[in-house]
Amino acid sequence: MSSSERQVRAAAIAAALSSEERVRILSGADMWHTVAVPEHGLDAVTVADGPHGIRRQVGDGSVGFGTGEPATCFPPAATLACSWDPALAEAVGRAIGAEARAQGVDVVLGPGLNLKRHPCCGRNFEYCSEDPLLSGRMAAGLVRGVQAAGVGACLKHFAVNNQETARMVVDVVVDERTLRELYLTGFEIALAEGRPWTVMCAYNRVNGEYCSDSRRLLTDILRGEWGFDGLVMSDWGAVNDRAAGVTAGLDLEMPGSAGVNDAALLAAVADGRLASDDLAGSARRVIALALTAQEARSAEEPVGMSALTEAHHALARRAAAESTVLLVNNGVLPLRPHARLAVIGAMAESPRYQGTGSSQVTPTRLDDALAAIRTRAGQGVNVEYVSAYDAATGESAHDGIATAALAAAEADVAVVFVGLPPAYESEGFDREHMRLPEGHDRLVEAVCTANPRTVVVLGGGSPAELPWAERPAAILTAYLGGQAGGSAVADVLFGDAEPAGRLAETWPLAQADVAADAHSPGTGRRVQYREGLYVGYRYFTTAGRPVRYCFGHGLSYTTFEFGTVSLSAERIAAGGEVAVRVPVTNIGGRRGAAVVQVYVRDVASAVHRPARELRGFAKLWLEPGETAQAEVTLGARAFAFYDVASASWQIEGGEFEVLVGDSADDLRGKATVVVESPFVPTASPPPPGLVADDVRFAAMLGRAIPGPEAVLPYRRTSTIGDLGHTALGRRLQRALLRTFERRAGTDALDATARAMMERVVLEMPLRGLVTMSEGALSWRVLDALIAALNGRWGRALGTLIRG
Repeated sequence: MSSSERQVRAAAIAAALSSEERVRILSGADMWHTVAVPEHGLDAVTVADGPHGIRRQVGDGSVGFGTGEPATCFPPAATLACSWDPALAEAVGRAIGAEARAQGVDVVLGPGLNLKRHPCCGRNFEYCSEDPLLSGRMAAGLVRGVQAAGVGACLKHFAVNNQETARMVVDVVVDERTLRELYLTGFEIALAEGRPWTVMCAYNRVNGEYCSDSRRLLTDILRGEWGFDGLVMSDWGAVNDRAAGVTAGLDLEMPGSAGVNDAALLAAVADGRLASDDLAGSARRVIALALTAQEARSAEEPVGMSALTEAHHALARRAAAESTVLLVNNGVLPLRPHARLAVIGAMAESPRYQGTGSSQVTPTRLDDALAAIRTRAGQGVNVEYVSAYDAATGESAHDGIATAALAAAEADVAVVFVGLPPAYESEGFDREHMRLPEGHDRLVEAVCTANPRTVVVLGGGSPAELPWAERPAAILTAYLGGQAGGSAVADVLFGDAEPAGRLAETWPLAQADVAADAHSPGTGRRVQYREGLYVGYRYFTTAGRPVRYCFGHGLSYTTFEFGTVSLSAERIAAGGEVAVRVPVTNIGGRRGAAVVQVYVRDVASAVHRPARELRGFAKLWLEPGETAQAEVTLGARAFAFYDVASASWQIEGGEFEVLVGDSADDLRGKATVVVESPFVPTASPPPPGLVADDVRFAAMLGRAIPGPEAVLPYRRTSTIGDLGHTALGRRLQRALLRTFERRAGTDALDATARAMMERVVLEMPLRGLVTMSEGALSWRVLDALIAALNGRWGRALGTLIRG
């Protein structure tokens, strides 16, 4: 049936349900399923984690973290985004969707596309870029691919979820222009170009309001301005106030709260706090999702996993290679045949191929670079291996470094694998610093001293400080390559594959250089986005500050020549389009990929704007001697800014430079277009240093800057970690941690997963004790407990007696 017919049928079923029945379907049946309505022919919808592969949990899954059924682990978003190839993302998405069908999953919980505000966000490996256009286009490709397989996608986490510290309660204080131009634009693009079935709201607050309670985000913007007609679900345990959530447009509470919120919803309907139309609307969207999933299931029989794994592993290998970024190459790569190699670093044998947390996939197989290098080098070629450090912790002993240096000295080329060990980055906590393990830095220095023909292969989900960057003959970053990443690295090292990736984020020289660093991750459960628009390359190019590797950077094994930039028009009216064209020629000796990046600069703006902003890109694969024309169309939004006064996108008339290059800093040509517009904005110069002081930030917000939030008195939104502030709270905290450890089976988890689980528990709001208890704890008991924690024993006793 058509989408409109499906909506009509969903509305008819919703109208036939009682208020109690409507309420019942607005909460999940358990961790991974919606409530079935068999009397109306509606099956349960099955959801599963899956930004870069399906995590179909086995067992009861009561805490939402455990062993998953084997599935292809593709490169995570941080890696795949470096391909700058939405078509490749779509192919990966289609494969993920096929495996979801094979495992009985109806909705994949991904992709994630929160912006990379700071390199130390522990979950950056799950997100695409510091740029909203690149993030939105890559996420849209994944969505299209997943849904082409008859499985729904879920964009997450909406919105402004850019750190793990206090992620369940933190209040993001951000001005409206920055919110619109940076943090919402990626979602807007992915929704328009991907049309996902569902969106997931984030845990955090935005300007004092929980995302789950925000009608402005979930209805006014998402549905009203952007036209989204799908379902909005909560992140797991993200519901703050269930009645306020339904009013806001939050349709589905996940996981199910075993009915503890049903009475609150019915009471809100009875006393008029929740409109019947809002309840019916959410019920209709849940029903429409069930109808869509059932129709997709019945369209064709799914292909079994066994028929998919080999082709999908090959796709994962290709995706990893095409996302690998060659940062430095002084002629040592590709490796020469028969060269004596020293492979150094435990990550070569025990790869970090994905991040830790809810996205963790059980791979169908796992390639390591050491085995792949030995296989590719062939028999009779000496490949010496020295582990040098512990892969899990990154710790290294002096004798391991000394042994590595000796092996390097005897080799033609040394290949050193270093990076961020699992304990350095994970869902649930942020990185403490941007450095590699100290022993990794010493290892690289020692090997480069022993052999100047050293290649460094970096692994990890985010940029790192590289104090030795001038020493190796070559550096490439494989990020986290997925299950085939080891073979992909070998393919690139030997030249069997082109290093076709370009950085999707800036690599700063040092953490202190990041504009957001002084105000990240915030204090007192609040974080202030004082850098405003100046995130990533927008800051560095505008401030004129040097970086280690700029946004969009990446070398090739061939050479490209950019021709003259031309435009389809020299003058356009506001709202019009202009096509940007540039011929690109491969003047090298082998096939390669060029990524043509188009930036726009407002030449003379009354409103402060970054020095350049990415407005389009095209990836071209060219044979030696081949010329092709890249064409990128710039629409109205390429020249617009968000005008807070009129609450709309506006264009200030005048000249705009269209800058075409190979990266944000390597600009190969430009052209100028005049955009005619009558709009005259109020003058707004940039903040001194581009980071706002108190006065300027308050002006940006249009209100006083909120101060830190007090821990005491305790309330439903206090966290389990907050309990450590009182003696009684500490006793309760210890008991809760023991309970969660038993339920999660943390003894079977590795150290990083255990640390993640502990941080998740400590940052859980006390309200989660009710909604995640499967009905074991009531709101009445929690409120009595909170009263007791606050020393109000009489009130606590009265609450229990009245209940």
